[in-house]
Amino acid sequence: MSAGTLMHGDKFEFTPENEEIAKWHIAKYPEGKQQSAVMPLLDLAQRQNDGHVTVEIMEYLADYLGMPAIRVQEVATFYTMYNHKKIGKHHVRVCGTTPCWLRGSDDIMKACKDKLGIEKGQTTEDGLFTLDEIECAGACVNAPVLSIGDDYYEDLTPESVVELLNKLAAGDDPKPGPQVDRLNSAPAGDKTSLFGSEE
Repeated sequence: MSAGTLMHGDKFEFTPENEEIAKWHIAKYPEGKQQSAVMPLLDLAQRQNDGHVTVEIMEYLADYLGMPAIRVQEVATFYTMYNHKKIGKHHVRVCGTTPCWLRGSDDIMKACKDKLGIEKGQTTEDGLFTLDEIECAGACVNAPVLSIGDDYYEDLTPESVVELLNKLAAGDDPKPGPQVDRLNSAPAGDKTSLFGSEE
């Protein structure tokens, strides 16, 4: 989601469990470079805060890492994986980059809009789904692709995406990955070599 107007929220601090995870992330960086942990700490804070980052979180992380608050805000507003407003339980993010577009991402987005009754950047009234478009999910070989939380759903059709949304709405846990009979990113057809014969 784009930064737009940044949201304010409650005072923030890491839970004791997340404090340990934050320290683990910071320890991965050389002395004097601990500010480099800003991205994983933004992610950790966002997860703790029901999927979005507030001004208070950015200020907390700036103090936590000993860096200017504007530097945290620059990172948080540049990358699309940080949300700046409340999102639904299932954050549906359709990839719209060229490979996915060529393979039908416009149809996938339309199926999502029609099924959920919302537009990009909106959340359903029941708070179950938020719909967004992302740039390059990095799974081009299995286009079209969408992500929901940390899971990717690939090789989608309008019909399979409606089925996926129905399962999520029913509380099911659909299997991520290719939604066709394909193992990971193996060729979709019968050829598995450039030589015309299988070895």
